[in-house]
Amino acid sequence: MRRLIALTLALVALAGPLRAQVSDQSLMVSKAATTVERIKSDSNLSGPLANLLARARAVLIVPDLVKGGFILGAQYGTGVLLARDRDGRWSGPAFFSVAAGSIGFQIGLQDAEAIYVIMSDGGLSAVIDNRFKAGAEAGVAVAVIGAGAEANTTTNVGADIYAFSRAVGLYGGAALDGAAILPRHSWNALYYGGSPTPEDILYKMSVDNRQADRLRDVLAR
Repeated sequence: MRRLIALTLALVALAGPLRAQVSDQSLMVSKAATTVERIKSDSNLSGPLANLLARARAVLIVPDLVKGGFILGAQYGTGVLLARDRDGRWSGPAFFSVAAGSIGFQIGLQDAEAIYVIMSDGGLSAVIDNRFKAGAEAGVAVAVIGAGAEANTTTNVGADIYAFSRAVGLYGGAALDGAAILPRHSWNALYYGGSPTPEDILYKMSVDNRQADRLRDVLAR
């Protein structure tokens, strides 16, 4: 009996560190892979998404993009950005936050999964340099595809970024322009070790984490 109790206590003590090893960053990467799989399985979105991913320069995946407001609107989420080199290899994920706000008639709440397929170097630079905070002045053409879309691939051929979304809930009123897309340096440091910059992760590909292999595989399928 004493041996059984000792073994049980040892397993309980071990379970804590094992749970701690599943970091917020790893969970976010796993959720990003699930988001890609889910949107790829949507019959209305799978064709355009697969076609664009095959030619994409980069992709920003936001598994939980929450929008809500009453007169004052806001949206927030954490996502992962991956870039592809000339040989078609996907980089490791760099962590970014997405936040925006607006004033105008709007009411409701929406929880969305979003994928931003980035087709050009200009689009990738706009994301990394946080030029979307300037809204329409960012100089980057964005086409929205999905529920409530105001545009589609037939009217936005040649867009720098194509945004796919699947949303649950209701959100009506003004669009939330001028999103700030900011790197989460602390998350990147925890996920890779050291102090890697987004450029180290996305362009130089000088750091990596094999936990992201599933996400890269889902994108490459």
